[in-house]
Amino acid sequence: MNKHWMLAAALALATGTVAAENLRIIDETTEFVVTKANGQQVTITRTMTPCAKNKGWIQVMEPEPGVTVVGEIEILNALNDRDALVIDMRSQEEYLAKTIPGSMGIPYTEVATRLDELGCEKSADAWKCATPKKVYAFCNGPVCPQSPMAIHAMVREGFPADHIYYYRGGMLDWDALGFTTAPGDF
Repeated sequence: MNKHWMLAAALALATGTVAAENLRIIDETTEFVVTKANGQQVTITRTMTPCAKNKGWIQVMEPEPGVTVVGEIEILNALNDRDALVIDMRSQEEYLAKTIPGSMGIPYTEVATRLDELGCEKSADAWKCATPKKVYAFCNGPVCPQSPMAIHAMVREGFPADHIYYYRGGMLDWDALGFTTAPGDF
Protein backbone atom coordinates (compact mmCIF):
# COMPACT_ATOMS: atom_id res chain seq x y z
CA MET A 1 0.00 0.00 0.00
CA ASN A 2 1.10 3.52 -0.78
CA LYS A 3 2.18 5.53 2.32
CA HIS A 4 0.31 8.62 1.14
CA TRP A 5 -2.91 6.63 0.66
CA MET A 6 -2.58 5.13 4.14
CA LEU A 7 -2.01 8.57 5.66
CA ALA A 8 -5.04 10.00 3.81
CA ALA A 9 -7.22 7.07 4.93
CA ALA A 10 -6.10 7.48 8.57
CA LEU A 11 -6.79 11.22 8.43
CA ALA A 12 -10.23 10.65 6.92
CA LEU A 13 -11.10 8.16 9.66
CA ALA A 14 -9.85 10.47 12.39
CA THR A 15 -11.82 13.47 11.09
CA GLY A 16 -14.95 11.52 10.21
CA THR A 17 -14.77 12.43 6.53
CA VAL A 18 -14.92 8.89 5.20
CA ALA A 19 -17.20 8.70 2.18
CA ALA A 20 -20.43 6.98 3.17
CA GLU A 21 -21.65 4.01 1.19
CA ASN A 22 -24.72 4.91 -0.85
CA LEU A 23 -27.43 2.37 -0.09
CA ARG A 24 -30.24 1.23 -2.37
CA ILE A 25 -33.37 3.36 -2.44
CA ILE A 26 -35.63 1.59 -4.93
CA ASP A 27 -34.50 -1.83 -6.16
CA GLU A 28 -30.84 -1.34 -7.23
CA THR A 29 -31.04 2.46 -7.55
CA THR A 30 -28.82 4.38 -5.11
CA GLU A 31 -29.68 7.93 -6.23
CA PHE A 32 -32.91 9.80 -6.88
CA VAL A 33 -32.68 13.10 -8.78
CA VAL A 34 -35.26 15.79 -8.00
CA THR A 35 -35.75 18.92 -10.08
CA LYS A 36 -36.78 21.85 -7.89
CA ALA A 37 -39.21 24.57 -9.03
CA ASN A 38 -36.24 26.86 -9.89
CA GLY A 39 -34.82 24.22 -12.25
CA GLN A 40 -31.95 23.18 -10.00
CA GLN A 41 -31.42 19.49 -9.51
CA VAL A 42 -30.77 17.83 -6.17
CA THR A 43 -29.58 14.26 -5.83
CA ILE A 44 -31.10 12.35 -2.93
CA THR A 45 -29.02 9.50 -1.57
CA ARG A 46 -29.38 7.14 1.37
CA THR A 47 -26.62 6.11 3.78
CA MET A 48 -26.50 3.83 6.81
CA THR A 49 -27.42 5.52 10.09
CA PRO A 50 -27.10 4.32 13.69
CA CYS A 51 -30.83 3.57 13.90
CA ALA A 52 -31.08 1.69 10.58
CA LYS A 53 -31.62 -2.06 10.81
CA ASN A 54 -30.15 -3.17 7.49
CA LYS A 55 -29.05 -2.13 4.04
CA GLY A 56 -32.26 -3.22 2.29
CA TRP A 57 -34.25 -0.96 0.02
CA ILE A 58 -37.42 1.05 0.52
CA GLN A 59 -40.49 -1.18 0.44
CA VAL A 60 -43.80 -0.19 -1.11
CA MET A 61 -46.67 0.59 1.24
CA GLU A 62 -48.90 -2.20 -0.10
CA PRO A 63 -46.89 -5.33 -0.98
CA GLU A 64 -49.94 -7.03 -2.54
CA PRO A 65 -53.32 -5.66 -3.62
CA GLY A 66 -55.81 -6.09 -0.77
CA VAL A 67 -53.22 -6.08 2.03
CA THR A 68 -53.87 -3.46 4.73
CA VAL A 69 -50.98 -1.37 6.04
CA VAL A 70 -51.10 -0.86 9.82
CA GLY A 71 -49.28 1.01 12.55
CA GLU A 72 -48.46 0.49 16.19
CA ILE A 73 -52.00 0.93 17.57
CA GLU A 74 -53.29 -1.83 15.30
CA ILE A 75 -50.40 -4.08 16.35
CA LEU A 76 -51.14 -3.46 20.03
CA ASN A 77 -54.81 -4.34 19.50
CA ALA A 78 -53.94 -7.41 17.42
CA LEU A 79 -51.82 -8.78 20.28
CA ASN A 80 -55.06 -9.20 22.29
CA ASP A 81 -57.20 -10.41 19.38
CA ARG A 82 -57.73 -14.20 19.52
CA ASP A 83 -58.44 -14.25 15.77
CA ALA A 84 -55.16 -12.52 14.93
CA LEU A 85 -51.51 -13.55 14.84
CA VAL A 86 -48.70 -11.01 14.96
CA ILE A 87 -45.92 -12.68 12.97
CA ASP A 88 -42.26 -11.68 13.11
CA MET A 89 -41.01 -12.74 9.69
CA ARG A 90 -37.33 -11.99 10.29
CA SER A 91 -34.71 -14.70 10.63
CA GLN A 92 -34.95 -17.03 13.61
CA GLU A 93 -31.81 -15.47 15.14
CA GLU A 94 -33.28 -11.96 14.98
CA TYR A 95 -36.60 -13.14 16.44
CA LEU A 96 -34.95 -14.99 19.31
CA ALA A 97 -32.76 -11.97 20.16
CA LYS A 98 -35.56 -9.38 20.33
CA THR A 99 -39.13 -9.07 19.11
CA ILE A 100 -42.54 -7.58 19.85
CA PRO A 101 -43.85 -9.32 23.00
CA GLY A 102 -46.62 -11.76 22.11
CA SER A 103 -45.55 -12.13 18.49
CA MET A 104 -44.88 -15.46 16.84
CA GLY A 105 -41.74 -16.11 14.80
CA ILE A 106 -42.08 -17.62 11.33
CA PRO A 107 -39.11 -16.78 9.09
CA TYR A 108 -40.03 -15.27 5.74
CA THR A 109 -38.41 -18.23 3.99
CA GLU A 110 -40.81 -20.67 5.71
CA VAL A 111 -44.19 -18.94 5.91
CA ALA A 112 -45.53 -20.25 2.58
CA THR A 113 -45.01 -23.83 3.80
CA ARG A 114 -46.51 -23.17 7.24
CA LEU A 115 -49.91 -21.77 6.29
CA ASP A 116 -51.50 -24.46 8.47
CA GLU A 117 -50.36 -22.39 11.47
CA LEU A 118 -52.30 -19.44 10.02
CA GLY A 119 -55.64 -21.24 9.67
CA CYS A 120 -55.28 -22.96 6.29
CA GLU A 121 -55.39 -26.64 5.38
CA LYS A 122 -53.16 -28.42 2.89
CA SER A 123 -54.94 -30.56 0.30
CA ALA A 124 -53.18 -32.84 -2.15
CA ASP A 125 -51.54 -30.02 -4.09
CA ALA A 126 -52.85 -26.68 -2.78
CA TRP A 127 -53.67 -24.72 0.35
CA LYS A 128 -57.33 -24.17 1.25
CA CYS A 129 -57.82 -21.08 3.41
CA ALA A 130 -61.53 -21.15 4.31
CA THR A 131 -61.03 -19.80 7.85
CA PRO A 132 -57.70 -17.97 7.90
CA LYS A 133 -56.45 -15.98 10.87
CA LYS A 134 -55.80 -12.27 10.55
CA VAL A 135 -52.03 -12.11 10.04
CA TYR A 136 -50.10 -9.02 11.12
CA ALA A 137 -46.73 -9.35 9.37
CA PHE A 138 -43.57 -7.41 10.17
CA CYS A 139 -39.80 -7.53 9.81
CA ASN A 140 -37.06 -4.92 10.35
CA GLY A 141 -38.84 -1.90 8.93
CA PRO A 142 -39.36 0.16 5.77
CA VAL A 143 -36.13 -1.01 4.11
CA CYS A 144 -36.56 -4.70 4.95
CA PRO A 145 -37.82 -6.96 2.14
CA GLN A 146 -38.44 -10.03 4.35
CA SER A 147 -42.13 -9.61 5.23
CA PRO A 148 -43.08 -8.25 1.77
CA MET A 149 -41.45 -11.33 0.21
CA ALA A 150 -43.34 -13.57 2.65
CA ILE A 151 -46.62 -11.77 1.90
CA HIS A 152 -46.11 -12.34 -1.85
CA ALA A 153 -45.50 -16.05 -1.17
CA MET A 154 -48.55 -16.33 1.10
CA VAL A 155 -50.86 -14.80 -1.51
CA ARG A 156 -49.29 -16.92 -4.27
CA GLU A 157 -50.05 -20.04 -2.21
CA GLY A 158 -53.70 -19.05 -1.69
CA PHE A 159 -53.75 -17.07 1.57
CA PRO A 160 -56.31 -14.25 1.17
CA ALA A 161 -54.68 -10.83 0.94
CA ASP A 162 -57.57 -9.22 2.81
CA HIS A 163 -56.52 -11.19 5.92
CA ILE A 164 -52.97 -9.81 5.84
CA TYR A 165 -51.97 -6.65 7.71
CA TYR A 166 -48.51 -5.27 6.95
CA TYR A 167 -46.71 -3.42 9.74
CA ARG A 168 -44.22 -1.68 7.43
CA GLY A 169 -42.54 0.17 10.33
CA GLY A 170 -41.48 -3.16 11.87
CA MET A 171 -38.83 -3.38 14.55
CA LEU A 172 -37.22 -0.10 13.41
CA ASP A 173 -40.29 1.95 14.28
CA TRP A 174 -41.18 -0.22 17.31
CA ASP A 175 -37.73 0.44 18.80
CA ALA A 176 -37.68 4.12 17.78
CA LEU A 177 -40.97 4.68 19.62
CA GLY A 178 -39.59 3.09 22.78
CA PHE A 179 -41.98 0.13 22.96
CA THR A 180 -41.11 -2.89 25.09
CA THR A 181 -39.29 -5.75 23.36
CA ALA A 182 -38.62 -9.28 24.56
CA PRO A 183 -36.61 -12.27 23.41
CA GLY A 184 -38.66 -14.49 21.11
CA ASP A 185 -39.65 -17.97 22.20
CA PHE A 186 -41.02 -21.18 20.75
